[in-house]
Amino acid sequence: QVQLVESGGGLVKPGGSLRLSCATSGFDFKNSAMGWVRREPGRLFEWVSGIRSDGTTSYGDSMKGRFTISRDNAKNTVYLQMNNLRPDDTAVYYCAIPRYQDDPALPFDYRGQGTQVTVSA
Repeated sequence: QVQLVESGGGLVKPGGSLRLSCATSGFDFKNSAMGWVRREPGRLFEWVSGIRSDGTTSYGDSMKGRFTISRDNAKNTVYLQMNNLRPDDTAVYYCAIPRYQDDPALPFDYRGQGTQVTVSA
């Protein structure tokens, strides 16, 4: 079955960086679009970033220029490099398989268990 396992979250000061990883199994990774979403307590999911199978990337407006998504098809893993983190980036971050492969965005069909990212001084 589809498995998505995130890692790399933690506590970081404003302006700091984190790199999230998502190890996957159970589906055809190299031919699948992938993405990252996040959710703050009591709020809806927010699309963070997506990467198509051809490597085309997309980002939410507030993430452009700060976050970079990438994938390693040999390792079935997708990454999210987050730089210049801000307190409003605090959320649980989830790796996800978007429903529409040509335009990675919400909604998604699968997600992992999530990893907490906290940005605080």
